[in-house]
Amino acid sequence: MFTSTGSRGLYKAPLSKGLLLVLNGLTVMLTLLPQYQELFVYNLQAVTQQHQVWRLLCGRLVCLDIKDSFCSSLLIYNFRVFERRFGTRKFASFLLGTWCLSALMDFLLAQAFQFLFDYEVEELPAGLLAPVFSLFVPFYRLIPRMPVTQVLGHIDITNKSLVYIVGLQLLTSGHFMWLLALSGLISGGLYHSNVLWLQKVLFVPAWVSCIGRYTLEPVFSSSQPSSETPLGMGATLDIQRQQRMDILDQQLLLAQYNESTRNTRQQPRSGLLQWTRYFPSLRQRGQNRPPMQARPQAQPQPSTHSPLLDNSPVAEEQVALLVEMGFSRIDALEALRASNNDINMATNFLLQH
Repeated sequence: MFTSTGSRGLYKAPLSKGLLLVLNGLTVMLTLLPQYQELFVYNLQAVTQQHQVWRLLCGRLVCLDIKDSFCSSLLIYNFRVFERRFGTRKFASFLLGTWCLSALMDFLLAQAFQFLFDYEVEELPAGLLAPVFSLFVPFYRLIPRMPVTQVLGHIDITNKSLVYIVGLQLLTSGHFMWLLALSGLISGGLYHSNVLWLQKVLFVPAWVSCIGRYTLEPVFSSSQPSSETPLGMGATLDIQRQQRMDILDQQLLLAQYNESTRNTRQQPRSGLLQWTRYFPSLRQRGQNRPPMQARPQAQPQPSTHSPLLDNSPVAEEQVALLVEMGFSRIDALEALRASNNDINMATNFLLQH
């Protein structure tokens, strides 16, 4: 599994879908029409000496290299989680802010490289590369690191490892790609930390977001994945796989809850994904629960229906936080109950589904 942010495709990520379709489409067109590639070359000398400012727009949007376009598309697809969590407007504001900051950083780093090594940087790789590298900053700081498996018994493979590998592949794909990566990381760190109130200066206005909501979002929006399609009625392979994974998740969580209610020592569960490591036993996390008052009446007989942790106390502020990220209230309640009010585990569970 490449992505660590679930298998719901591009649902609730119209901007990410638009970037993937439009930018990759332009890359293919320029590959078929090489006589127009000169217009999209990111030439720093042409910008500074010949005052061709338009190259900042053309040269920093469309990739001229198929490998760069492929790797950046994989990263954009994985980073769509931020559009789901924060909304399309905030995601677009982050890309706009880091795009503007990285344009300035490109020139500053090029001048610093020329001053230190007496070598003038003429061209940089074209494409939306610096903003893509800038997304590694919130990816590193906000996405939980969950171990998946181990290699040779010592090297941990997490849900974020393959993303870093693709970023490393993009980093080593061309000359001076490291300059764009460094520019993007600096820009992402400055904007994410809101240095000098950059988030209040570089943002997408509300009226632009409103226009895009009514004009572009209907074109690039994706329908919600169906979870009620029968397996034998022509459902796609992706829906069938998602349904089987959902059933497996429910069975594992239910079995874990049943074990936690019994006052016995929990045994390690074997399996490929090791789901019990993601959701520790509720007995071991009992100190996070408020003390329960003893009831005078006798304990009722256990119910025959499947327990779903309906009576577990849930902090309303954590539910509100998950709802603000774009999840439904029902899903947020179930995730918090399953993870015993652990906001990080609940968030990761929702992103995985």
